[in-house]
Amino acid sequence: MNRLLPDLTPWKASADFRRLWVSGLISNFGSFLTFVALPVQIKDLTGSAAAVGAVGAVELLPLVLFGLYGGALADALDKRALIVRTEAGQGLLSAGLLVNALLPHPAVWPLYAVAALSAALVSVQRPALDSLLPRIVAHDDLPAAAALNSFRWTVGGVAGPAVAGLVVAYAGLGWAYGADLATFVVSVVLILPIAASPAVHEAAKPSLRSIAEGARYAWSRKELLGTYAVDLAAMFLAMPLAVLPFLADELHAAWSLGLMYAAVPAGALLVSLVSGWTSRVRRHGRMVVLSAALWGLAIAAAGAVANVWLVLLFLVVAGGCDMVSGIFRGAMWNQTIPDELRGRLAGIELLSYSVGPTLGQVRSGGMAGWLGVRASVGAGGLLCTGAVGLLALCLPALMAYDARTDEHAVRLRAQRARAASAAGTPTRL
Repeated sequence: MNRLLPDLTPWKASADFRRLWVSGLISNFGSFLTFVALPVQIKDLTGSAAAVGAVGAVELLPLVLFGLYGGALADALDKRALIVRTEAGQGLLSAGLLVNALLPHPAVWPLYAVAALSAALVSVQRPALDSLLPRIVAHDDLPAAAALNSFRWTVGGVAGPAVAGLVVAYAGLGWAYGADLATFVVSVVLILPIAASPAVHEAAKPSLRSIAEGARYAWSRKELLGTYAVDLAAMFLAMPLAVLPFLADELHAAWSLGLMYAAVPAGALLVSLVSGWTSRVRRHGRMVVLSAALWGLAIAAAGAVANVWLVLLFLVVAGGCDMVSGIFRGAMWNQTIPDELRGRLAGIELLSYSVGPTLGQVRSGGMAGWLGVRASVGAGGLLCTGAVGLLALCLPALMAYDARTDEHAVRLRAQRARAASAAGTPTRL
């Protein structure tokens, strides 16, 4: 049983990891409140599935531009300072949503404006968060840290939507946005004591040239390209979140909307609770491909059934598969990318796991208007599984990846061993 339970070594060994973990838990909970409240408000104000899906369209450009530039910033500036400032900015956006919700006649355009600005801030913050992790966690503990971070996200993902459904239904949108604002305030207070994390001496200044350097490195690593492509295909083709409010109505189960939003994170939570086995897997690429293909099949099944409880079950299964994929993608990234490039590569990673869901909202909303809600969900899942299988055939380096023998993982492990020896640090590598 102990071999299945999450590995808590990173939590025990690093105080900064603990602070960052708790901060993320709190802010994620609040963000999921807004994640549910925002599309519900757009649906109430417009009554249009396409209007809800258009949130993804307004988020796309900020994600692309600021994701790449945010990665360059993370390599060139203090990572902790970037995290604090962007977290505070997210709090201000939540305050804007709260003010708009309290107006006698809330406007629609501020919802899209906040969605776009929030995407920009997340795109700047996420590379800093991802590139900070290997600095505060030992090399061999990075898979365990990825699993613990995923667990943190899923707790917020389960509790946030479930609570949001009740809050929006019985207390109103203002309470959801107000709670989100409060969580950002607490999160900033928790992050401030974390040690500064300045750029390395050889870090390139933010520029198009430095961004291009990161892109060239990513292109040279076909196994990394495989993780990006698989996740992009899975999220673009099989992410049904934009149409869940309409799916709940079609199934005559409006009460289930909060549960639908919580089902995918619930599946991820179940996997993270028994994630101890992931630290002993070395063929990470194969696990990424298998779990992404199963994600697509589970989403297809959710679109095929007409019973709301079966829909919830298949969404839970899908969430578990997505968690497995995320853990092994994160392990490959963190254990093989050099520190001086980590921010820029994290920016590219952000595009793979953020642009996909963003475009997926547009796809699912548009296809729902054309074919119907359930057909949009089911067809997207089947297309996902087919696309993942094709990518596995086209990218043999992804399937061949082994953390024990990969040259990049071996080199980075040796570098950290030399650094620990020179510093006289009695820690795990």
